Amino acid sequence: MTLIVTVFGGARLKPDHPAYNEAFKLGQLLGSAGYIVITGGYIGTMEAVSRGVAESGGKVIGMTCDEIESWRKTKPNPWVQKEIRYPTIRQRLMAMIDDGQVALALPGGAGTLAEISMMWNHLITGAISPRPLILIGIEWKDLFDNYFNILGEYVSLPDRAWLTFVPDVETAFTCLNNAVSTLHC
Repeated sequence: MTLIVTVFGGARLKPDHPAYNEAFKLGQLLGSAGYIVITGGYIGTMEAVSRGVAESGGKVIGMTCDEIESWRKTKPNPWVQKEIRYPTIRQRLMAMIDDGQVALALPGGAGTLAEISMMWNHLITGAISPRPLILIGIEWKDLFDNYFNILGEYVSLPDRAWLTFVPDVETAFTCLNNAVSTLHC
């Protein structure tokens, strides 16, 4: 059975940004390994990952939605090989969470933070089966460390353990490959 990996990430990156290149590299690693990759299907990080996967021979599923296209005049990126469309952002988000056996989160904005938070909450509450949630980049580590320092009494150590922080895409890929057999990094 082929592993299905969901990748969350921001839409605001342009192709000349270093983080776009990192997302592209992650896509190449995932595609070369034969993983099926789910992205949000649009621009920025989603485009970079989709392109990397497609150009390395992998399969890209873009999960798109009517609400996003009404808000931001955009269409799925050209590297999406299979589009699955939803009417609402909520339906799209839940499908991305439910359908991936592992989730990776690249840096991003409010939407990416919402994706992480929703998946993390579903893992904590048992609403979804256990699976790795790997956050890529020191930005996420710094953000959550600050959150835990300020509001840590609300988040138990076992709840924090659902989040795995890695510094870069290479480490994320290694962690992902370890998770294939153990579901832990």
